[in-house]
Amino acid sequence: MKIGIIGGGAAGLAAAYEFGLRGHQAEVFERAPFLGGQASTFPVGGTPLERGYHHLFRSDTAMTGLMEELGLGHQMRWIDSNVGFFSQGRIWRFTTPIDLMRFGPLPLLDRVRLGLTTMYLQRRREWRSLEQQTAREWTRNRAGKRVYEVIFEPMLRGKFGEYYDQISMAWLWNKFALRTASRGKGLKGYLKEQLGYPIGSFAEIFDTLAERINKQGGSVCTSAAVQRVAVEDGEAKGLEVRVGNGPVERRDYDLVLATVSSYIFPSLVPPLPEDYAKRLSDVVYLSAIVVTLVLDRQLSPVYWMYVGDRSMPFLGMIEHTNLIPASHYGNNHIVYLTNYLSKKRPYYALSKDELLKEYEPHLKRINSGFDLSWVREYHYFREDAAQPIVTRGYSRRIPDHHTPFKRLYLANTTQIYPEDRGTNYSVRMGRQVARLMMDDQSTAA
Repeated sequence: MKIGIIGGGAAGLAAAYEFGLRGHQAEVFERAPFLGGQASTFPVGGTPLERGYHHLFRSDTAMTGLMEELGLGHQMRWIDSNVGFFSQGRIWRFTTPIDLMRFGPLPLLDRVRLGLTTMYLQRRREWRSLEQQTAREWTRNRAGKRVYEVIFEPMLRGKFGEYYDQISMAWLWNKFALRTASRGKGLKGYLKEQLGYPIGSFAEIFDTLAERINKQGGSVCTSAAVQRVAVEDGEAKGLEVRVGNGPVERRDYDLVLATVSSYIFPSLVPPLPEDYAKRLSDVVYLSAIVVTLVLDRQLSPVYWMYVGDRSMPFLGMIEHTNLIPASHYGNNHIVYLTNYLSKKRPYYALSKDELLKEYEPHLKRINSGFDLSWVREYHYFREDAAQPIVTRGYSRRIPDHHTPFKRLYLANTTQIYPEDRGTNYSVRMGRQVARLMMDDQSTAA
């Protein structure tokens, strides 16, 4: 079979690779001039760096397994995590249970309640009953009002903005389950969370995938914009594609997979039936706004910093070179400042220069010595379909991978649940959907 795939991110490339393993030809079309989507890279100090911060957990076996298949397993490094929480004007260590017991913003009894709540969520396996409750309701009832206000509300407000009180508890449960899987066995191991990063960057994974797809008889084309899916008599027949500045060309396929966002998909196809169209239109996304600072020195002592003070204009600060040494990037220190915003929020419309000006006094709160002279360069990245809003009963509203048109399938981050978006789950989904598509054809035959 010959398969057309819209989108050269993790899901699209993984699906194309899976098709090739089964002897089929997949052609991938990516609108951007690069591969990888939210995990795509740009150079810093001569080394590729992700536009959006990325790491892997021990439980991310879809991605680590793929790396082994591609001969890249030796590139993975597992490093002890280093987490902080900014509250009451200072950084608190927030990595181990001992750190929790020393966490000053909460009285001792509340620290114990938070610890017990964390242990309960880490050990819990069933999640479906949790999605009928909001994270706000559940954490207030279980951990108490003060724990909620100090820990969970700032996290939810920072991640989901005005939707913070509508988020399903199943989403928050997964965060705890995920982090538990990245801890070792036994007491000593349990105290240490490990995070993974491919030393060649995620770009090496995507580039190697593209090479394998080409060797399998398929192809991967960047700067290639799909204009529409050719649907005839209710069945997908091909794609209309413009490569670079060339003319729009029709290419015929036996199957088509779209890995685009839910709000984009309707513009590529004929009018959809009301029920399926509503499942797509009901999805609300927040945009990810990332400012990346390239500094001449370290800003903080931690890798991942949660910002519990909502007077700060960003949700979190990820100092990448506290995970991967600055020497890897020409002795540059790399700091991501991240936000999730709706398009109506004021910070959404600001330029990178305006954002840096807004962020500057708050960076001084994290490190009183910070000065703009530390900044060697800075970059801005925005992804408008970054974070789906997952509210109560979300699993019942997820659009099916089967679309109303025969031989046309959809795979995007709104269908990754209860897990949160991430390259690991996109790889897993891409390969699963490819197998689903091939199984459907085998059954039909």
